[in-house]
Amino acid sequence: MIPIGDENPSRIIPFINWGLIIACVATFIWQTSSGVSFFESTLFEFGIVPQKILDGEGLYSIVTNIFLHGGWSHLLGNMLFLFIFGDNIEDRLGHIRYIIFYLVCGVTASIIWMATAINSPFPAVGASGAISGVLGAYFVLYPRARIKTLMSFGFFIRVTRVPAWVMIGMWFVYQLLLAFIPLNTGVAYWAHVGGFVVGWVIARLFKPREVSYAFSEDWY
Repeated sequence: MIPIGDENPSRIIPFINWGLIIACVATFIWQTSSGVSFFESTLFEFGIVPQKILDGEGLYSIVTNIFLHGGWSHLLGNMLFLFIFGDNIEDRLGHIRYIIFYLVCGVTASIIWMATAINSPFPAVGASGAISGVLGAYFVLYPRARIKTLMSFGFFIRVTRVPAWVMIGMWFVYQLLLAFIPLNTGVAYWAHVGGFVVGWVIARLFKPREVSYAFSEDWY
């Protein structure tokens, strides 16, 4: 189930969300600008490496890792989710509170992942933790907004519309299950889980009593 859009128009110009996307794309272009060795050096220098953090080195990487990515598929997948869901959260929170929210989710997700891989000498990078926070907030604030998704049935691919609570809920359960399975996939699933929970909690704290749901409740 791959989201390709939502039926939940934003009332504002989400220039912070666009800026985050541009920043991530520009950073990745810089990462890949000078060959493989330079690319790898950016991961170890600006990615979060638990052993370095424990030694008091590279503390800035708790923030900088959020803007780095490990490959084009990693980058494009994250930016797709951010583009679809981020504008509505910026709309609800406002520009300033949105960037603070995004960074808090990203930093907290990085710390949670580091706690689960405390002796790792390898870097973790990516906006996934922060974007997971965006998904957590969207789950709270727009549970019935319709999400257009690509669904594969063997050789057939169909575009269908499901409520956000179904699509995001399935995504979260998938991340949580994989976080508990000891697979060496190189994916920081605990960062996804942690970021989602932080975003969910923050959205619950600031959620108004009545939420203006997008469109009607039917979703067939």
